[in-house]
Amino acid sequence: MIDAVTPAEGTAPAPAGRGLWSRYLRRPVGVAALAVFLLVVIAGLLAPLLAPHDPNYVDFALTQAPPDSSHWMGGDSAGRDILSRLLFGARTTLYGAAVACLTGIALGVPAGVAAGYFGGLTDRVFSWISDGVQSVPGMIVLLIVAAGTGADFTVLMVTVGAFMAPGYYRISRSRALAVRKEPYIDAARVAGLTHVKILHTHVLRAVHAPVIIQSALTAGIAMGMQTGLQFLGIGTASEANWGQMMNDGFRTMLTHPLILLWPSAALGITIAALAFMGSTLADLVSVRGEPAPRRRRSAEQVPEEATDRNGALVHPVEASALRIDNLRVSYRTPHGDKRVVRGVCLDVAPGEVLGIVGESGSGKSQTVFSALDLLPADGRATADGIWIGGQPVGDLSRAGRHALLGTQIGYVPQEPMSNLDPCYTVGHQLMEPLRAVHKLTRAQARERAREVLLRVGITDPDRVLACHPHQISGGMAQRVLIAGAVAGNPSLLVADEPTTALDVTVQAEVLELLRELQREYGMALVIVTHNFGVVADICDRVAVMKDGRVIETGAVEQIFAHPGDPYTAELIKASQDDTESRAELDAAWNKAGRTVRA
Repeated sequence: MIDAVTPAEGTAPAPAGRGLWSRYLRRPVGVAALAVFLLVVIAGLLAPLLAPHDPNYVDFALTQAPPDSSHWMGGDSAGRDILSRLLFGARTTLYGAAVACLTGIALGVPAGVAAGYFGGLTDRVFSWISDGVQSVPGMIVLLIVAAGTGADFTVLMVTVGAFMAPGYYRISRSRALAVRKEPYIDAARVAGLTHVKILHTHVLRAVHAPVIIQSALTAGIAMGMQTGLQFLGIGTASEANWGQMMNDGFRTMLTHPLILLWPSAALGITIAALAFMGSTLADLVSVRGEPAPRRRRSAEQVPEEATDRNGALVHPVEASALRIDNLRVSYRTPHGDKRVVRGVCLDVAPGEVLGIVGESGSGKSQTVFSALDLLPADGRATADGIWIGGQPVGDLSRAGRHALLGTQIGYVPQEPMSNLDPCYTVGHQLMEPLRAVHKLTRAQARERAREVLLRVGITDPDRVLACHPHQISGGMAQRVLIAGAVAGNPSLLVADEPTTALDVTVQAEVLELLRELQREYGMALVIVTHNFGVVADICDRVAVMKDGRVIETGAVEQIFAHPGDPYTAELIKASQDDTESRAELDAAWNKAGRTVRA
């Protein structure tokens, strides 16, 4: 048995509609930070009810007094109750942070969205303004504004918000740049929607999540800035605020440190809570979901779904390059456990080409990912056995399984441009595995990379090695991936939809190349596809999958001549090779027209 635990079937489904909020509540750090922040907000809003004394009432007997039963935090240097001033100071601090955030959003988000969406002159002008604001020394401007407005607190916080606007501008612009070229934006334009409607309906929807995250961080920065201004004596002396309290404590911190401790702790805890909230939100937004928790159970605790073995094993274990016996794959989803592969059996011998064919969602990619140990974190695979090169791999550690990749196993993924890192040259990406896995020197790795590029039909390997992925075509990128897969001389090559993103001519070239390499190196080749035309071109045997099961397997000639399942017959009939030609369609149309006229 391979060491992967399948989630219990029959578990009660999770509630539907787990959005950002419900996922946030499953993060202990985020919940703790939210609870602390809400406590500060409630304390500020209810300060008139919670404060035991008037925050401005002076009692000379309370001057620098230690905490007691009537004054839980003691008194400040002027004889005022620290707890009462701390509660009322929370109101001032939260109000200032809210004004700064709203100002930053009002100035930065519309400008960023417009700059990213329209580009051109709009982008240049707004970017110039944003850069200009960032280059201005903010504290000096705030001091000038304070002098000119009589230290009006609201005006000061609006000014702080204006200096926060470039942060909102940058994230809004980057998100608008990312979505403006999406097909659904083009479709909206073609449908006749105005720019204003597109911005409101589509672009702002992509911006709101990072704006929320930015607001959590901006609020903390704004609190720090307003406290600094108040510490310097800017603001209304009649209103309690944490900055003035810190200033008072700073003057007496050597003799009465508690006066400085309370407002400093309140400010630090509030800013830390906002930072943790922003960090948690950023994590949740970046992954767009959350895997179910891994739960290890013994075999007795994990009931297995009753599945019938399906497929066929035609080679002995010792003669198989890959052998999978009774594979089951399941995922834990918000709606309960879902089984996606059900009792699959298949094998392939050295020098043989096996095609796994089926429609999207049939489980073919999940089958090969289980063999390669590349399932996502929330996937579970269980099998009676998996053998690679005649050796069982089910009991190997994760590191041991991965050590087979690049040595005994080569893998060609689909969508070549998505599987090449745009930050590195093709040469770096081909040479790095050769140096790290096969311990070749830099010169040896480069020579091997040139050799495999020549072998896959790239006539100018030195130029391609120096190129970044965006500088080569899709067909050439697929050849690069194939070169990387065979560079380590694997005994098993797995190709997952290797021709999906390519045009018809390049598809034929890639398939011919795979067949040539398979014969030359004597590899076993497993090709995953939904196209029976690919199967006809390259495969010796085929396994047809539907709903996580192998419903038919056999030699390609046999399956094409006498499909045993109606689903297989439908797949063959749907092959592009069997589509009527234009001449046949025209002839049928003309015949139908003559029949109608007659």
